[in-house]
Amino acid sequence: MLNNLPIFIAVLFGLTTLVTLLLFYWVLRNSRITSKKLALILIGLTDWLILQAIFTYIGIYSENIHSFPPKLFLFGVAPAIITIIILFVTKNGRAFIDSLSLDKITYLHVVRIPVEICLYWLFIYKAIPQLMTFEGRNFDILAGITAPLVAYFGIVKGKWSKQILLLWNFICLGLLANIVITALLSAPFPFQKLAFDQPNIAIFYFPFSWLPTFIVPMVLFAHLVSIRKLILKKDIDQ
Repeated sequence: MLNNLPIFIAVLFGLTTLVTLLLFYWVLRNSRITSKKLALILIGLTDWLILQAIFTYIGIYSENIHSFPPKLFLFGVAPAIITIIILFVTKNGRAFIDSLSLDKITYLHVVRIPVEICLYWLFIYKAIPQLMTFEGRNFDILAGITAPLVAYFGIVKGKWSKQILLLWNFICLGLLANIVITALLSAPFPFQKLAFDQPNIAIFYFPFSWLPTFIVPMVLFAHLVSIRKLILKKDIDQ
């Protein structure tokens, strides 16, 4: 845990992570996968969160921060990204992706609102730089604010074309890439380029390590699923 950080920030972030998991569970419940697969996925994601909490608690990520490649990437980010890649390149993985509801998985992006609020508080308490907040160069909160409108009016009500829905996904994917790159270059890694006076250290501590190891991959996955379904015209009205 970060020193001198009010407990309410960690609690809110922990709850945000739980909401992300529950929203994805809701997406799965409204898909065509079997109850057995649903249970296995939920258990797997829960185990992953527990594992990341253990890694963070015992100091794997906060010790030897300057090592290369960063342990946070090796043991947290890389496995999540590899899992997403496997889902998209395998037949069973693509079948799973295509079973997901487009409007339901779009609602998942609302978690980006409390994430951005937490990031702002982390900046106030000097755990991340200002440029990682909406007062700096991070406008990712706009994706969270607009997500319910896109899901309901654009998809459920069918008032927006697929081209507009694709544009929204690509723009919000760009917003995600912007904050990820900013966070990466602001962390005290050997390749740090930004925010030397107040670096991004929060991600090395519990529960904020769940941001790069769970929430960001989940948001990325949601965008990639939506883009695939829209491009291939797979059940936009699901």
